[in-house]
Amino acid sequence: MEHPVNYIYNKIAALNPMHGKKLKKNIAFFDDGYYDLADAFFEKYTGILHAQNKTLDYAIDCYLQMIADVNAETIEFLRTGKYSSTTFEEVIQRVYARPETMEYYMHGLIMSQFLWKHHYQIVDFFISNLPAYKDETKSYLEIGAGHGYYLSKALEILDDKTFFTVVDISETSIALAKDFIKDDRVEFNLQNIYDFNSDKKFDFITLGEVLEHVENPLQLLVKVNDLLSEDGVLFLTTPTNAPAIDHIYLFESADFIRDMIHVAGFKIEMEVDLLTEDVSPERAAKFKIATLYGAFVKKDKAAYL
Repeated sequence: MEHPVNYIYNKIAALNPMHGKKLKKNIAFFDDGYYDLADAFFEKYTGILHAQNKTLDYAIDCYLQMIADVNAETIEFLRTGKYSSTTFEEVIQRVYARPETMEYYMHGLIMSQFLWKHHYQIVDFFISNLPAYKDETKSYLEIGAGHGYYLSKALEILDDKTFFTVVDISETSIALAKDFIKDDRVEFNLQNIYDFNSDKKFDFITLGEVLEHVENPLQLLVKVNDLLSEDGVLFLTTPTNAPAIDHIYLFESADFIRDMIHVAGFKIEMEVDLLTEDVSPERAAKFKIATLYGAFVKKDKAAYL
């Protein structure tokens, strides 16, 4: 039986040969573990699509529309050295307030989870290391749940008695996460994280590709630090040099991200910095090729002495 991801690769290659050729380079990298996760993911996702009278081909069209946006944003980024939007208000008008744009964009992002090598690598980094924090995690907060995949894996890995909370400003994202999760252990909050106040501190917080969507990521990290329990863990990811229709803050290097993490009062426990293209780190830096940074961090208690 054909893996769903192979059908998707072949369909994309037929519709967009150049992008299909780029994606097919990933196949040599992926192992059996990848296909196990990808098959389960696309089986669930296809069920969600069918419940909405949509097909996998529809999702592929959404993905290719997102890729067209990324290509256009990349051309402008290489020309100007800046992202096309610099304020949250601009992004609201361009993206978040446009249901038709959010529709194809969210489905495109879902598809990228197992089409882009670095997206798979970062979720594998999360899944592989989260069990080490299981015993200490009684409460879990996810900020910006997106399509809900990280949350779904946390629900599988962490203790059944763990209390789960989601805060997301996007009604579309929460709706997709609820479709993907369908678990009454999760409390969903349609709210700006800056307006979210909790009497409790959280033992584990996930902040997956959110920092690039805000005007002041340091302010957000400080807010997260306040929500984290004394010995809690924050898992964060954010890209460098990654133009997109809703990206605001430009991180030019992993070192810049590390510096901000430290200024916000955290210390890094473990990290990865993943190239999005098959090039050397030196070439990536020279030509502003995107990377995806991820880290497990804890409060730096020495910073408060």
